[in-house]
Amino acid sequence: MKNQKIVIAASALILVLAFIVGRNYYKGEREKEMGFLASENIDLFIRDHSPTMGSDKAKVIIVEFLDPECETCRDFYPFVKKLMADNPGKIRLVLRYTPFHQNAKFVIRILEAARKQGKFWESLGILFKYQSNWGGHHNPRPELVWDYLPMVGVNVEKIKDDMNNPATEKIIEQDITDGRKLKVQATPTFFINGKPLKSFGYRQLQEAVEAELSI
Repeated sequence: MKNQKIVIAASALILVLAFIVGRNYYKGEREKEMGFLASENIDLFIRDHSPTMGSDKAKVIIVEFLDPECETCRDFYPFVKKLMADNPGKIRLVLRYTPFHQNAKFVIRILEAARKQGKFWESLGILFKYQSNWGGHHNPRPELVWDYLPMVGVNVEKIKDDMNNPATEKIIEQDITDGRKLKVQATPTFFINGKPLKSFGYRQLQEAVEAELSI
């Protein structure tokens, strides 16, 4: 009986170790795959239409697949900006669209129209600031965005004219397609110099950026 218990315990330990090794192997292989894609298929990460912030000569490129109605995207936005401020000229942020929420495409069209006025980042910032008002999950009121946009000095009537440009729909669809190829399943999803985070969180993002800066 004692030997049987030892065998059972040993078998359980082996299964646990096998699971851990398998999980780590999968993460390592996926990271290598993403690194390969970053060097060989850079378009999956950065398109000509992608909004960018920071120096073109930055050592670290953060590619973020984002939904403007996503609460976690809103919460990470100031954190990413602080990372950039703490490392001036060393980090470049590239945004890609992943419209999972019901009003996301509507807001993306507005952001793209605001970009024509040179007010993309200002518009994104103000819409994140008031996101809980216009994008609340229980009672979304997307029409409220028109009340907030004038705060950043955009021409609202021009945005209403420009937001239905067919080119914007092509941008959204391209980003969705690239996101699927990169296995983006949630927002925000970050890639640091083409590498996915090993696990999600503020600390993990900062450590990934610092690791690339130290190379």
